[in-house]
Amino acid sequence: MASKAPIVLAFSGGLDTSFLVPWLKERTGADVVTVTVDTGGLDDAARLRIAERARSLGAIEHHLVDGRAAFFDETLRYLVMGNVLRGHLYPLCVGAERSLQARQVAEIALQRGAQAVAHGSTAAGNDQVRFEVALRTLAPELTILAPVRDEGFSRAYEVDYLKQRGFAFDFTKAAYSVNHGLWGVTIGGQETTDTVEPLPEQAWVLSRGVLDAPQAPRLIKLGFSKGVPTHLDQVALAPVALVEALNALGASYAIGRGIHLGDTIFGLKGRVAFEAPAAHLLITAHRELEKLVLTAKQQRVKDQVAAIYGDLIHEAQALEPAARDIEALLLSSQARVTGEVSVRLYPGHLFVEGVRAHASLKAASRGVYGEAAGEWSAADARGFARLLALPSMLHARAGREA
Repeated sequence: MASKAPIVLAFSGGLDTSFLVPWLKERTGADVVTVTVDTGGLDDAARLRIAERARSLGAIEHHLVDGRAAFFDETLRYLVMGNVLRGHLYPLCVGAERSLQARQVAEIALQRGAQAVAHGSTAAGNDQVRFEVALRTLAPELTILAPVRDEGFSRAYEVDYLKQRGFAFDFTKAAYSVNHGLWGVTIGGQETTDTVEPLPEQAWVLSRGVLDAPQAPRLIKLGFSKGVPTHLDQVALAPVALVEALNALGASYAIGRGIHLGDTIFGLKGRVAFEAPAAHLLITAHRELEKLVLTAKQQRVKDQVAAIYGDLIHEAQALEPAARDIEALLLSSQARVTGEVSVRLYPGHLFVEGVRAHASLKAASRGVYGEAAGEWSAADARGFARLLALPSMLHARAGREA
């Protein structure tokens, strides 16, 4: 480092970022400022524990940024509007927040006059790419340090390094790697390194054991205004509070469990277990509400661009201008997506019982499918059927005459 300007470290409180606080200080001689951006999954005790650990390791400052509301406004509401499920299954539980976290870290780094930002990602995962693409886009003047990746430090080396300096934290390696955010939890373990075995019951985080004593079915009502979830059982809630309430409620029924098999940013096949109760509930309900108020072509166009949007978010391209274009289309498409969806919760799954919307296209029609036309005459229907068949008739005729 050319100067003793502080280094700002994206800090989770895990082994890698804990190791980096004293290592960066010793290696560079610079002060270290730690930043934790809460995008869900942290309670008050966890926030306090992370702050205390950062300071005990030698950070001169620790910043906790509550990014949950911004995360919903900037990313999650579009994932709901687009009904985004990667591989038709996975609702981008974690990873979607990395660009927001990188931006918050960069903002504090610039405010503090830092020369560099650091993160604890390894060479193996997607997060190193997500952090660095966002940081290079948002603050190209900052140097990016990734010592765990670039120096190839082993877990044993990091633990020993901390012990030698009197830091006696419990860094016993857990059997499962867990990431917890507002949009859900991901779980990785021995079973997910292959493609055959399921996750054992004790490995689930939000819904562990709930199917052993299943609850009775329950009906809930989810309200939306222009595509944004606003009500639970006709009680208005802010988006973050609503998502958190649905995570707790859905987890009590083991709704939103899954194991996703897909492609990493590097093009490898990867497998991860997840629990996303709120995402599963909201996307399922929102999709059914849209069917009532959007035309068939609106739905088709939305499905196509929403899939691209999901790819951009997953592949570290959340700041790509095309993402802003897609968000504009999604917002436009939601002008009439206001209404209420009745959802019955069962152990392990849900069932949409009904949908109500003021701008219902079904209610607008005088026709009753299979019973009465209402909007056209019998002659109109006969002519329509003949015209619709015409291209195929001509193709068949040409084949016979060839």
